[in-house]
Amino acid sequence: MTLPDAGTLPPSPSGPSVRRAPSLRRRMACWMYEGMLMFGVVFVAGYVFSASTQTRHALDNRHALQAFLFAVSALYFVWFWTRGQTLAMKTWHIQVVDKHGQRLGGGRALLRYVLSWVWFLPPLAAMGPWQLSALEVSVLLLGWVAVWALLSRFNREQQFWHDILAGTRLIDIQPDLARRRT
Repeated sequence: MTLPDAGTLPPSPSGPSVRRAPSLRRRMACWMYEGMLMFGVVFVAGYVFSASTQTRHALDNRHALQAFLFAVSALYFVWFWTRGQTLAMKTWHIQVVDKHGQRLGGGRALLRYVLSWVWFLPPLAAMGPWQLSALEVSVLLLGWVAVWALLSRFNREQQFWHDILAGTRLIDIQPDLARRRT
């Protein structure tokens, strides 16, 4: 059985235009898997940057490397989101669409990427003024991720708030188990 093309949505049990959000557990599992995949993307991009700029020390060209990795990550996500799914989203049967159920355009995907940095920026911003240790930042980051994820429970559509602001939705495209058994 093959999954539908990212441009067309499979019919929903509650109607063709109403799609439910995946469970928070599935979205967070997808988020974790995406992080593992991004480790590889960032590793290769960092190696290419370091080799091409002849960087010998980790702190040399630090800001240029950060900008480069931000751009590479943006390209990765925008490219996949305009096609409906990243590899992690395909694995967990999750698709990103606009609020009308259509594929994302490049501008909306880029807006979603920028707004999704709310997962990381508040704890990272706390590093500077308070001189937090790496352990304290890690605890703060994990706490913030949990809070941000749980805030989706206060949205009637169960969407993350950065998706609401970007005009996007995560939808469940899990294949019907009754059809899979036959």
